[in-house]
Amino acid sequence: MKLDDFDFDLPEDRIATRPARPRSSAKLLVADGPETRDCHVYDLPDLLQPGDRLVLNDTRVIPARLTGRRHRDTAQGPVSAKIEVTLMEPQPDGAWSALAKPLRKLALGETVVFSEDLSADVVGLEGGLRLRFNLSGADFDTALNAAGAMPLPPYIAGKRAPDERDREDYQTIWAKRAGAVAAPTASLHFDEALIAALTARGVDFTFVTLHVGAGTFLPVTVEDVTTHKMHAEWGEVREKAADEINATRAAGGRIIPVGTTALRLIETAADADGTMRPFEGDTDIFIYPGYAWRVTDALMTNFHLPKSTLMMLVSALMGQERIKQIYAHALANKYRFFSYGDASLLIPSRI
Repeated sequence: MKLDDFDFDLPEDRIATRPARPRSSAKLLVADGPETRDCHVYDLPDLLQPGDRLVLNDTRVIPARLTGRRHRDTAQGPVSAKIEVTLMEPQPDGAWSALAKPLRKLALGETVVFSEDLSADVVGLEGGLRLRFNLSGADFDTALNAAGAMPLPPYIAGKRAPDERDREDYQTIWAKRAGAVAAPTASLHFDEALIAALTARGVDFTFVTLHVGAGTFLPVTVEDVTTHKMHAEWGEVREKAADEINATRAAGGRIIPVGTTALRLIETAADADGTMRPFEGDTDIFIYPGYAWRVTDALMTNFHLPKSTLMMLVSALMGQERIKQIYAHALANKYRFFSYGDASLLIPSRI
């Protein structure tokens, strides 16, 4: 299975840099087995069935992009220079792993000042940058919210800088548990009116948590995709969530994760027979064609990057040839791609 098997040509103007407004007005490509239909996200109540269960990721994106000045005392005097930092994930010892530009000029022991309240010492460079902040807990959250910007994906950040609109646009309406540095983007299409309509339809909701890391944007660099090593992300399926999913399956309802993050988490937590178990910890599950599905019946997701692990995941769900047809349809019908783009509802054929 080669990397080129998951490639396609994407015109630059198909990459969305702003979301649809209102959220649920985004286009929705419905691929139900061999059938393809053009709808909108607000049509979901008519597309789903009473007793279906949507699985939602309640992670909250932190404003992880910071601009500061590095300070170091030298024999020639104090040195100060601008630096851009993107936080990656907290470490067990309280430090944060991070990316920095320019990284090569940082030195152990120097301090980076981001605001009057927030600064960090460089405590590690081997194996990646590690920063220890001067604040923790609620004080850190408050200072970070004041100093930071939303960590937009590279394909958006390369076109424009993040702004105040992104603080709302790049966050789900149910975001609760802070820790992600990328949004579960399929969930960005939901607004209060859509939730109310789905509830009236008899569709149920379950919340799980997976803190999406910046590794989600890392390219696949191996030609044989089966040898790719996935990044790990922390997630939790609480007992209530496991019970809800098991009850829906027992009643004959469908389990439909909204987004690949929720999907990867529930597939990690489920037994081989589909029984859902409570789970807490890191998952580095890699789903590609040939994967034996455990609990997922369908998936709502955005349109993904060529040669990405997410293209491999949706190909595993629908079949490689079917996904090629779906993406060709999306391109021909001017769907918008990636994090702020349009969505698809993928329902595989049952054999």
